[in-house]
Amino acid sequence: MATVVYQTDKRSGITYAYKSVSYWDKEKKQSRSKRTLIGRVDNETGKIIPTDGRCRKNKEVSTTAKRGPVPTTETARLFFGATYLLDAIGEKLGITDDLQQCFPNTYRKILSIVYYLILEDKNPLYRFEKWSSIYKHPYGKNITSQRSSELFASIDEEAKNKFFRLQGKRRVEKEFWAYDITTISSYSEYLRQVQYGKNKEDDSLPQLNLALVFGEKSNLPFYYRKLAGNIPDSKTIKNLLADLDVLGYSKVKLVMDRGFYSEDNINALFKGHLKFLISTKTSLSFIRKELDAIYDGFRTFEHYSEKYELYCHTVQTEWQYTQHSPYKGDIIAKPRIYLHYYYNIDKAADDEKAFDRKLMALRHELELGKRVPDHEKLYKKYFETKTTPKRGTKVTVKEEVVMKVKRYFGFFALITNETMNAVTALELYRNKDIVEKAFGNLKERLNMRRTLVSSEKSLDGKLFVEFVALIYLSYIKKQMQDTDLFKNYTLQGAIDKIDIIECFESPGQKLRVGEFLEKQKEIYQCLGVTPPSSL
Repeated sequence: MATVVYQTDKRSGITYAYKSVSYWDKEKKQSRSKRTLIGRVDNETGKIIPTDGRCRKNKEVSTTAKRGPVPTTETARLFFGATYLLDAIGEKLGITDDLQQCFPNTYRKILSIVYYLILEDKNPLYRFEKWSSIYKHPYGKNITSQRSSELFASIDEEAKNKFFRLQGKRRVEKEFWAYDITTISSYSEYLRQVQYGKNKEDDSLPQLNLALVFGEKSNLPFYYRKLAGNIPDSKTIKNLLADLDVLGYSKVKLVMDRGFYSEDNINALFKGHLKFLISTKTSLSFIRKELDAIYDGFRTFEHYSEKYELYCHTVQTEWQYTQHSPYKGDIIAKPRIYLHYYYNIDKAADDEKAFDRKLMALRHELELGKRVPDHEKLYKKYFETKTTPKRGTKVTVKEEVVMKVKRYFGFFALITNETMNAVTALELYRNKDIVEKAFGNLKERLNMRRTLVSSEKSLDGKLFVEFVALIYLSYIKKQMQDTDLFKNYTLQGAIDKIDIIECFESPGQKLRVGEFLEKQKEIYQCLGVTPPSSL
């Protein structure tokens, strides 16, 4: 028997009507019911307004949104200074155009949520209504929590990849691309890729991994990937290269930390004829072999970098690369690589002190007979122990082993197949921290330290919107750095300074912009944007 059931959404306050049909479940041996959405209930008339399942009236026809400002239907005084800045950046970087091509019916909503995430630092989306009522923004209307969830779920993979391609074409230069991965913890038990793994922030929750690719000169992101939380960094390179190839980027230069190093990854990069710069462990045998050959003359004046206050040296050698061919058999090639070695005397001293303190603690454990099971390998590696009834336990340090370990304190190494000196390589590698800063923006400013969604589609869509917001933030930060704006303002401080500029709109009238000061004008100019004027 069919009945009508009413249910009110606590977040939006909207009451929905459902057709409920009862039936007997033979397997569970209990009565069950199946609900079908009929429509939403009009609060004034009490009538049920039919919908298509996404709370839009059936008679509504989807049409492609037109560019340009949304015509005003009422007189209003709204804050405009910061959203005008984001409008101008979107036009300059082609974000608005590219979003319209990829999401013609919803790009205004996407932009409005992006603006909210940037301007309302750390505020959750359910506060969008208040923000929307006092700001001029692309969509011009409120977006409830349910509507934003529906928007996120509507963002599909094909449209996202099209956006990556369009944005990449605007910014691809002959530059290295920084690639790194961060972890995002989640409380959800329903997301398939949420897994326990090596959490980079020592969080005890299961996690997702998020990979980002940044241009080192542009300082702008153009691609990201969502990964299962238990996937180690080194396992992601081949899929990354395949994805970039699909997007049309067959010739790239990647900068990566040592978590991505493996022989298979280096071989894959050579196979794709790609340039790379990657950090590696000094404990690797071929790294130590080449370092030992130059060790005695390493700390000389000629090899000292005053800028970075360390010693550096470059060695050219060959990489043992075997390419497997089903037709010609294995082809053994020896492509040229460069090993850049660096020695930091301060770090060497700190490492030696820490190591000696560790040895002292281990020796005390042995002498007192308080052995720790997890330390057995270290006891065996660094100490000789003799126990007699009269003298007790005598512990002797294996000096040769200890000196061999200390020999490489303070050293680190980079590998590249691009011709450059050691200082240039170090500068490129250190510029990789733009990705770390971007992860900070995502987690702190854009409120992505914890995922607060429970469906795969909503998560995918929200990540994309967060990624678009990250492009704007990255542009603003780079402009502030290039123009020394950070001397006088924080990022939030600069936005707050122009945020108070108002606009006045009325039906049939041109938009009027309120008064603004010379300092506000200077901020726009430093950010590469022409100050606003009445339209």
